[in-house]
Amino acid sequence: MDQLSEHFTLKEACYSSTALRLGIDNKPSDFIIPSLQAVALHILEPVMAHYGKFSPSSWYRCHALNKAIGSKDSSQHIQGEAVDFEIHGTDNLELAYWCVNNLAYDKLILEYYEENDPSSGWVHCSYSKNFRAQILTIWKGGSTTQGLPA
Repeated sequence: MDQLSEHFTLKEACYSSTALRLGIDNKPSDFIIPSLQAVALHILEPVMAHYGKFSPSSWYRCHALNKAIGSKDSSQHIQGEAVDFEIHGTDNLELAYWCVNNLAYDKLILEYYEENDPSSGWVHCSYSKNFRAQILTIWKGGSTTQGLPA
């Protein structure tokens, strides 16, 4: 299966310049594919319908890739349940608020956003059966707060 949804492919879900550079095979097991499809259908397709064409910056990560970039072993990217993205020309805080108000999600994180730089950071959004509707902001420097900035 190459097509996960109308606009998103398995190749796109697995793409990583870090994996290519380090020779890491970032292909998911078959049991991960339904999670990737769910993220494509419930997160990425609605974002694309609203904002237009874009590509995720980080989606599926195998354990080796996740470790190589210094992410936690508990990352939902490993299970294919999370995706990071931004929309060129759109304030990432605005994008995060749109996601909060328009998507069913498990966890939404505005990562490394700086209030004086609207293009800074990115949005991390996960979709899983948990549906905790958790909203966090991770600031430059690594501190984390509940919710989004006003």
